[in-house]
Order: sequence, then C-alpha cells, then structure tokens
Amino acid sequence: MIKIFFALLSILYINACSFKAVPNEWQIKSTTAFNSYSQNFLKANDVLANNDLTRAIKHAKQSANLSQLGKIYLGECALNISAGAKNECNEFKKLSTLLNDKTFNAYYSFITLSLKPEQIDQLPKRYRTFASFLIQKNFQKANQELFEIEEISSSLLCASLIKEHLESTSRKKILKLSSFYGYKKIVLFWLNESKKYEKDKSERQKIEAKISILSS
Repeated sequence: MIKIFFALLSILYINACSFKAVPNEWQIKSTTAFNSYSQNFLKANDVLANNDLTRAIKHAKQSANLSQLGKIYLGECALNISAGAKNECNEFKKLSTLLNDKTFNAYYSFITLSLKPEQIDQLPKRYRTFASFLIQKNFQKANQELFEIEEISSSLLCASLIKEHLESTSRKKILKLSSFYGYKKIVLFWLNESKKYEKDKSERQKIEAKISILSS
C-alpha cells in the first residue's frame, strides 16, 4: 500500500509539473503560426495561409503587449507587397498610435515608400544599404544590393519596391530565385511583370503559356 501511495504521489507531481504554464506560450504559438502563414502565402496555399494568419492573430491578441500583433500586421502587409498587391497596411495603421514604436514606424515607411533619411538607422540592418540607395534614387546600386541581402523574403520585398526600376537581369534572377524555393505566388507576380517588359512576341507568348499553366 505504501508503495502504491508513493507511486500515486509521483504521478500527481509529474502531472502538476506538466501543467505548468509557459509565460510566453501565446507569443511562441503566434510566431510559429505566422511563420507557417508566410510559407503558405508565398507558395500560394491560400486556404492554409488564411488559417495560419487567423491563428497567429488570435494568439497575439491574448496579451496586452501589442508588439507581436504589430509585427504580424506589418509582416502581412510586407508579404502582400512582395507579391505585387497594393496594400495600405490599414490594420497596422489602426494599431500604430498604441505602439508608438520608431522601428515599426520606420519599417512601415520603408515598405510604403515613404521612408525619410533619418529613419534608415531604425530599420533592420539587412535593409539599410538598400534603403539608402532607394532614397537616393540610385536604382542601379539598388538592383545590385538586392542580391546581397541574405534572407530571400527580404530580397523579394526589396525587388517589389523597385519593380518599375528593376533591370531585366535582376527580374530574371528574382524569378529564378522564387522558382527555386517554389514560391508560386511570387513566381506568378514576376512572370506577369516580365510579360509587361518583354518586347519579343514569341517570348511573351511563352510567358503567357507559363502563367496559364501555373494558374490552372
């Protein structure tokens, strides 16, 4: 009986430990869901992406600390811009007065092409050189800097910000890069961009055929 009693105590202790609350579990779950959203969005898995985004927002809204929610809204906006969609980041704008965060505001200004020189240092380091060229309207240097950025999602965002000033070789590289990663939504965007600038009729027809196949 004594052995059984101690065995039960051990089980109860183990169960008590297993139910211990993780302080920032909401943040971990929100970040995980958003990372999944990003991949599904880029790969054009729209149903899965929408479910992931809903979960990411739901978990972020479990805290009075709105920074995580701000990151999600800015990230969502940036991804849409990367895919060529017009996005005014309305959800972030509603939240921005409550956040009052210079780094968030600088990133918002960057992705909406309203960045000021004094905001460059408030951007993540990977964007600063590109942002400097962007403000200077030095698009030749900006085209080169695209491929110096390590994170592909950041390169795709920057490419979309200068899509009207993108060189033909840069457009081909971006299309090749997004194809390598299987980012269908981005591939379709850059195929459509390539079609706009392609002067050769037969090449344009090939691009149209690819778009048709990938869209079906």
